[in-house]
Amino acid sequence: MTTQIDISANRRTRNWSGKAQVARVCWALCQPFFRLSPRPLWFWRVWLLRLFGAQIGQGVHIYPSVRITMPWHLYIEDQAAIGDRAILYALGPIHIGPRATVSQNAHLCAGSHDWRDPARPLLRPPIVIGPDAWVCADAFVGPGVVIGAGSILGARAVALRALPPRHIGQGNPMVVRPMS
Repeated sequence: MTTQIDISANRRTRNWSGKAQVARVCWALCQPFFRLSPRPLWFWRVWLLRLFGAQIGQGVHIYPSVRITMPWHLYIEDQAAIGDRAILYALGPIHIGPRATVSQNAHLCAGSHDWRDPARPLLRPPIVIGPDAWVCADAFVGPGVVIGAGSILGARAVALRALPPRHIGQGNPMVVRPMS
């Protein structure tokens, strides 16, 4: 016998403060200024994200096609790069370390729901991408996952658990092996 999902309780739950809701609307209204900016205007997109509370270091490259849900949950350190069409679903904190790369179409998902509770409340576990790590094309990083320093999450791999420092994660389910 399965537990019945309590949709009404889920919809009654207020996940965001009034201030956060206003900020989300303002960010949505500013998205065209982000998305339509020419590719070499790294400084413009960084400035706009900082305006919305993102903490971003020096020399960061974020492409105009990147989709960011809540910039105030982002902490991106020096010389990191976020590639074309990457998704930073920042319902919770996302920390990207120095010189880390999040390649094109990669998806960092810092939000989920508690499936054990019939009301399915929102969860916001943080994601950490360590220094010099590389999240390759089309890879998925789930809520609460840490990608260790110098690690590589291979193309189209799915990380639902930690990837230790200096390791390579490939496939789904993720197979982990040390760098040689």
